[in-house]
Amino acid sequence: MPLAIIPRILKKNTPQLPEVNFSDDGPVRHLHLGSEWIQGSMYLDAPNALVHEYIQRMMAWLLFVPPESVKDRQALQLGLGAGSLTKFCHKELRMKTTAIELNPQVLVACRGWFKLPAENTRMQVVLADAAEEIQNPKWFGTVDALQVDLYDHEAAAPVLDSLPFYNHCRRLLTPEGCMTVNLFGRASSFARSVEKMSAAFGKEAIWAFKPTREGNTVVLAQHTPSRPKRELLMARAELIETKWGLPASKWVRVFKPMLS
Repeated sequence: MPLAIIPRILKKNTPQLPEVNFSDDGPVRHLHLGSEWIQGSMYLDAPNALVHEYIQRMMAWLLFVPPESVKDRQALQLGLGAGSLTKFCHKELRMKTTAIELNPQVLVACRGWFKLPAENTRMQVVLADAAEEIQNPKWFGTVDALQVDLYDHEAAAPVLDSLPFYNHCRRLLTPEGCMTVNLFGRASSFARSVEKMSAAFGKEAIWAFKPTREGNTVVLAQHTPSRPKRELLMARAELIETKWGLPASKWVRVFKPMLS
């Protein structure tokens, strides 16, 4: 199917943003930002499911909290993408959920093409620059699950990947909170990114997955470092699989602390 294109929606004095479009590939719909790079995907017959392995791994913070407490926690996504994490946290986990997105066209696309629900008392999308919005004191200490997936239309490296940025991210988290970050791109450096996260969170707070086949590496940083026993992680993984259908037992096998 040829790419479908959404009209440009730009506020006065807004920097030029990439064109938002989508393509259908059999049962899957992909979001694009004016290029062939996939910025997110949705199963047409299961719009709340998580399509990509790396997106599923962005939920690994679930291993660090009691499953019965999840519905009382707050999730924050930096970058809306195709709305996958926002929909899952809101609809499946029943969490209070907020996404911060720079491009208003992405929000329109998510509502029109990717089944993102209208805003309500438990879900909202803030149109803002994430680098600026996360410095708003109203977010400090409120976020249990911070999910960072910030890429532009070229997908060459994370848009925000500095020590000050990760310092701001840590300030958002509750004591039990976790940040998960998708690292991908030809210009990105896993070692440099992890070094910055380690400086902000402490080396003992950093966990990492092995890369997916597509080359995405998900890194997790805890606000308060812990070393749950493998037995506890596996028990929680089984509950996560039963309750939400995520492959959490596999996570435990390919996920480890950077300092072990």
